Amino acid sequence: MTDSSEAVPAAVRPAELAAFLAARMCHDFISPASAIVSGLDLLDDPSAQDMRDEAMGLIATSARKLADLLAFCRVAFGASASAETFDVRDLEKLARGVFGHMRAELEWTVETPSVNKPAARALLNLAQMAGAALPTGGTARVRAVQEGASIALAVDATGPRARLRPEVLSGLQGQPLGEGLHGHWVQAYYVHLFVADAGGRVFADVNEDRIVFAATLPA
Repeated sequence: MTDSSEAVPAAVRPAELAAFLAARMCHDFISPASAIVSGLDLLDDPSAQDMRDEAMGLIATSARKLADLLAFCRVAFGASASAETFDVRDLEKLARGVFGHMRAELEWTVETPSVNKPAARALLNLAQMAGAALPTGGTARVRAVQEGASIALAVDATGPRARLRPEVLSGLQGQPLGEGLHGHWVQAYYVHLFVADAGGRVFADVNEDRIVFAATLPA
């Protein structure tokens, strides 16, 4: 088990962190955006009019994916206007939008009706990370309960070939990236930062075919 509270914070410059986060989001957006352009090109191609239905389907699916990702990232990574508390039903909708484009299934069991901004961001980011850890499918179970002055979160990713990249573990511990991809590391590092800043802790427990993310934050 890894515990971000036991790690010494790494000296990552704010500008560098912002660049990595921007690159991560652009990487997620570029695929559906490019697919939309490809569909439009097919519609404009006189020799491909027999593929009009396929082009319209590609445009519709890709536009929906892009919209789902943008709505998700607005809360998971952005300031989301001035909102300080979030209805968990809205968070579930955002998470389901992203999981609609993943192989993993989402099981959402959150017992508190609303959560503060750090808990909302933690729920969404950990849910997405759990889905990414299930590349061949499985189930990501998202749970949250308020216990006194704290909110306890748990995201259980279970499925064949469940795998957590080493750079994700490093990020959750607040460590700088060694080997691996910045896009996977920076999301985990960002979670470590805002959870620690809120006075909470985040963990990851890795077993065969199962990965459990857990966090505790002030309510």
